[in-house]
Amino acid sequence: MKDERQRLTILYSGNVQGVGFRYAAREVAEGFDVCGSVRNLPDGRVELVAEGDMRELESFRKAIRESGVGSLIRDEDLKTTPPRGGFKGFQILR
Repeated sequence: MKDERQRLTILYSGNVQGVGFRYAAREVAEGFDVCGSVRNLPDGRVELVAEGDMRELESFRKAIRESGVGSLIRDEDLKTTPPRGGFKGFQILR
């Protein structure tokens, strides 16, 4: 059977820095079978990188949108690529 694991990179823009967005994303990740990281970018966006089954990644993405920080998101720039591994859990990068 084909391996459906993917890497999803999402660049969030809006009022997403200084509002607990990274912590909320990590908390949401705990409910899903995904691993990855989230970090602030110098240009004011937040970068989230997650690996897992594509259905699980889409559910995770939707849950972030439906969480308390979802209303702060103005736009999402999505990119899906093959998984690279190397993640241990879901971490906030500084």
